[in-house]
Amino acid sequence: MSMIREFNNLHTSEELLFLGNAWDLLSALTLEKTGFKAIGTTSWGIANSLGYADGELIDFNQNLAIVKTIAENVKIPVSADIEAGYSEDFNTIIDNVLRTADVGVAGINIEDSLKKETGLRDIADHCSLLIKMRTALENRGFKDFYINARTDTYFQLENPFNETIDRASAYVESGASGIFVPGVTEEDEIQQIAAQVKAPLNILSLPNLTSCNKLKELGVKRFSFGNALSDKVIACLQNNAAKLLELQDTSHLYEN
Repeated sequence: MSMIREFNNLHTSEELLFLGNAWDLLSALTLEKTGFKAIGTTSWGIANSLGYADGELIDFNQNLAIVKTIAENVKIPVSADIEAGYSEDFNTIIDNVLRTADVGVAGINIEDSLKKETGLRDIADHCSLLIKMRTALENRGFKDFYINARTDTYFQLENPFNETIDRASAYVESGASGIFVPGVTEEDEIQQIAAQVKAPLNILSLPNLTSCNKLKELGVKRFSFGNALSDKVIACLQNNAAKLLELQDTSHLYEN
């Protein structure tokens, strides 16, 4: 079975897909060894590992190199976070998507946030991009490549629910395989989005939104934790480094 087909099947299973978010090869291999069935890269984690903040501040080739290394060394499906496509030019974005597919991933996350200013891409423009993206992927031989269309309505709008439904529905009609709505936390809104949008719904873990079992009951098909694990690892590194310097002693490195 191809990775693309396997990844699609994970979204239609009775079980919720708990996606492990990786930022380098070590984290990806660790998640795979632990038992995660698929990996999604985290652009935030990748950027941090290179000394940058998130938001397409690194070169696309830097992101792609890490995605490629992960995809070539794990035996489970990988989805690549490419933010908003690392360009404002649609032809460049589509080329970046094709280059990402070429390294062996099963899908991507593509978001509708603008990067050089606050706001969301016009819905008609984003739908046009998704249509062109799907056509280009199929013409390259990537049938059913998983396009997880992320909408940042809950991060950018004061009353996001209706706009989320409108955008999600339009994105699915334009070729998106699934919808990612980070930032939504109200259970009734999650349930309504899952019921009204005719595609698998991906929700992002937040401090008050953590249970796979609860989200499954609400109709969610995919749950990811974004940069939360990478942030935890970085904090552990910082705390231990500070302790080494403070104590002038290495004994705590050998404690269980």
